[in-house]
Amino acid sequence: MSADDIRTEMVRANGLEFEVQMCGEGGTLVMCLHGFPEHATSWRYQMPMLAEMGYTVWAPNQRGYGKSSKPKGKANYAIDLLTADIGALFEASGCKDMILMGHDWGAGVAWSFAINKVRPLQKLVIANVPHPRGMAREFANNPEQKKKSWYIGAFQIPWLPEFVIRRGRAKAVENAFLGTAVHKENFPPEIVDIYRENILQPGAASGMINWYRANLKGGLADDSEEEVETLDVPTLMLWGQQDMALTKESTFGTADWVDDFTIRYLPEASHWVQQDAPMAFNAALSAWLKGEPIPVQAADSPINES
Repeated sequence: MSADDIRTEMVRANGLEFEVQMCGEGGTLVMCLHGFPEHATSWRYQMPMLAEMGYTVWAPNQRGYGKSSKPKGKANYAIDLLTADIGALFEASGCKDMILMGHDWGAGVAWSFAINKVRPLQKLVIANVPHPRGMAREFANNPEQKKKSWYIGAFQIPWLPEFVIRRGRAKAVENAFLGTAVHKENFPPEIVDIYRENILQPGAASGMINWYRANLKGGLADDSEEEVETLDVPTLMLWGQQDMALTKESTFGTADWVDDFTIRYLPEASHWVQQDAPMAFNAALSAWLKGEPIPVQAADSPINES
């Protein structure tokens, strides 16, 4: 099976229309959630492999992205609505069980979905976004993380971020990938053009940036003082070590919040980990899903967190 076997359909869920890339047939759904400023095609390397493993695989363009609905106003991008979208898409799939996999903002949605038990999950896979408590800790205490996250504050400004990111046919989007990826050959012009055209659609830039405006607190970061319930869903975290947006330290201590937690760091990968190092990512992912040891060549061992 190859990327040519991926089809695209429109699916109505939670009162919206979602453009969903699909492949495979099986009773368990693997739902793949993209990040910013990406698109469902960011999972092009993983979807055929997962389909060959016997899963149904869906990669939706989430609200604000692709040809999916783009409701106006930041309130329509609150985290509870984003997670409700995924629950409704799962129901629309007709599958009995779900494995949720997310990268960047998609991982933020995945964390929230699992923590708040929106629907039962068989397994959880997280790529390059820490647990909300780890993120909050780093925002509060790590100057390096504060420096890396400067753009989140900039995105709170009305209209200007949209203007800047769309300027020059979304040159900033191209630079985000080609300026930070380790393996730039995995981001050919036809893929980068998908991302550029994605944000140039009417209403798309505001929709995508409104994820940040609606969830400055409680989305990617949870700084509440309430004791957090330990997550009981088996969880794999794959982390590209050359991440320009998030510190490696933000992953430390995740086992305190997740009962069954596995982490592997991919040294030759950037923030765009599943696209930048697809062979290592897929080898680690497939081994973990099968209950097999993750091969050494796929990812290095977790570092000592002490």
